[in-house]
Amino acid sequence: MYRIVSKLLIYGDMPRDTILMQLADIFRQFDQKTQSDDELITRIYTQVKHLLQLGTDYGFDKNLWHNYLTYLLITDENPFSLTSEKVGASQGSVNYFALGDYKAFKALFDFDFSGIEEALGIDVFTRLSNYQSIGKKELMYNKNVSEKVQALSERLEQAADESAFFDIVTGFYRDYGVGMFGLNKAFRIASRTENMVTFCPINNMDRVMLDDLIGYELQKARLIENTEAFVEGRKANNVLLYGDSGTGKSTSIKAIVNAYYDRGLRMIEIYKHQFRDLSNVIAQIKNRNYKFIIYMDDLSFEEHEIEYKFLKAVIEGGVETRPDNILIYATSNRRHLIRETWNDRSDMEHDNGLHRSDTVEEKLSLAHRFGVQICYSKPSRKEFNAIVIGLARRAGLTLSDEELCRKATQWEIAHGGISGRTAQQFIYYLQGKTEDESV
Repeated sequence: MYRIVSKLLIYGDMPRDTILMQLADIFRQFDQKTQSDDELITRIYTQVKHLLQLGTDYGFDKNLWHNYLTYLLITDENPFSLTSEKVGASQGSVNYFALGDYKAFKALFDFDFSGIEEALGIDVFTRLSNYQSIGKKELMYNKNVSEKVQALSERLEQAADESAFFDIVTGFYRDYGVGMFGLNKAFRIASRTENMVTFCPINNMDRVMLDDLIGYELQKARLIENTEAFVEGRKANNVLLYGDSGTGKSTSIKAIVNAYYDRGLRMIEIYKHQFRDLSNVIAQIKNRNYKFIIYMDDLSFEEHEIEYKFLKAVIEGGVETRPDNILIYATSNRRHLIRETWNDRSDMEHDNGLHRSDTVEEKLSLAHRFGVQICYSKPSRKEFNAIVIGLARRAGLTLSDEELCRKATQWEIAHGGISGRTAQQFIYYLQGKTEDESV
């Protein structure tokens, strides 16, 4: 195996502690007889444990060795994979080197572990080739990653040679990309250094779709129209969803990301205290072949907070133009985002009947930088009842419409008033009560 791994050029720059590099060294020590059988077995079991951990994290099935190699291929961000993501695998000298690497990966896919297993009296690799994951698929946090890796792994198993390998892998790069952005829908900022931020995938993102949000059809239509233009490369605006709490603003944005993920849409959630990092975030994603929504939930500022100035500079007005593959989608309970006080009006000017305050204008200008502003207002009683009934029918509840509305009214009086969130909480209550009664 170490002779195969030594031929990797584009994909060969892996840390020494990776499973593949460790296994390659184990086989080198085995061939050169520089370690005892017990030492080799211990090292093999350590790497098998790491493979099992990876399989558990992602729910890999069938051939865990092939799943692992596939995972390596589609998470390795190197010049070739990044170029293939952006412009495809066009003709060039680098393809020659890529074909050499794919020939090596094909050999690793077909590698025969029987020799070392017989010599050491173990059968772990044989068992990994017919692996069954533990746990329910629907409970996996990384289901999206798992499905993509396993589907690609099965295709690569059927590849006749390195050319077929090349076409399959570069096709994946073109369709989905490479690295964590290719496999995941949404991200947070995990940490930062001086000029860099580290992104952390959100593996358990809600799978909600726009149809799951009952009502608000005009609002959803405006959000879809803007997002559709964005993913198609046409001009689109930053979006502010404002209005009463619990009306579905955040749900709408999550649903948009789910709907357009397969068309290259990704989301990066950023919090107020991280606005200083906005320029670094944009610098790291502006050249990737994805459309990014920078998502800010519950956006608002108190009088003493100045983070809004970083946001204003990024949205418009900075020296560097905002890249075409990035938009900002924010939600807020306030339309004007920044709390105003009477002190803001201390610099009020009066001229020909017009009243103007520079402080007030500065604060209002932030909201004005969102080209699309969509209002999500509290539903009427009739709309609230319609939401309750719709959610109940989807949940399979059999109470009559009249009984549902009567109970929902009692519930919302004691639980925060009329809103879509209150309606959903009421349905959860009924579902839990029904399940308890069925035990």
